[in-house]
Amino acid sequence: MGQTIVVTSGKGGVGKTTSTANLGTALAMLNNKVVLIDADIGLRNLDVVMGLENRIVYDIIDVAEKRCPLKKALLKDKRFNSLYLLPAAQTRDKDSLESEQMVKICSELEEEFDYILIDCPAGIEQGFKNAIAPAKQGIIVTTPEVSAVRDGDRVIGLLEASGVEKVNLLINRIKPDMVQRGDMMDISDIVDILSIDLLGVIPDEEKIIVSTNKGEPVVMDHSCRASTGYKNIAHRVMGKKVPLMPLEGESTFKKILKKMGLSS
Repeated sequence: MGQTIVVTSGKGGVGKTTSTANLGTALAMLNNKVVLIDADIGLRNLDVVMGLENRIVYDIIDVAEKRCPLKKALLKDKRFNSLYLLPAAQTRDKDSLESEQMVKICSELEEEFDYILIDCPAGIEQGFKNAIAPAKQGIIVTTPEVSAVRDGDRVIGLLEASGVEKVNLLINRIKPDMVQRGDMMDISDIVDILSIDLLGVIPDEEKIIVSTNKGEPVVMDHSCRASTGYKNIAHRVMGKKVPLMPLEGESTFKKILKKMGLSS
């Protein structure tokens, strides 16, 4: 039985779609069968990040309204045989899909796939409610900004109230030099504020922008640290204990490891 995980945040523009694409690709690289669902009806982007935008014929609304079977709407990634995308509709709005339809679609996918990753739209309106409805697990993506962390805290409460059993934290776009100068929020402070387990940290790198524009998830580029970060997160999603990459000053890094129970 597969696991349905919603990738969400409170604030838009923190890297949910990029993280969904890279985590899904990393899980597929580890021999899991993975489907990514773009739940951002009317504003789809996951297809572009995955480089699949020219192959879309059917979308999730076509499936929900029974114009095509689920398997026919799934796009298979050409690079990894076990990676698929269920795209969002571009010409409809978020009210075109109901939570019950989303639950039914994911329930069917759980019978065939190891992981179903849902790319949640920004905000806490109907699109958010649809995206979290089938999920038993959630990943909160935040950047080291006060507004993003505050909105993330709000969403954690909504996920817990909706019955999502496990919520983990992904901190995106960390700049170690700014953290060391005290110009950016510290990782351990963010973990303290949100009080959920840290799944991983992704450094801010130009290669992420370049790869995203090419439709090639950066996790496929083995030369950059963001790639290592996403691979480590994939291992942790699978239940393996993997140490964090050292990104900051020694003392801060030790504090994080201690918090995660990976150091005394």
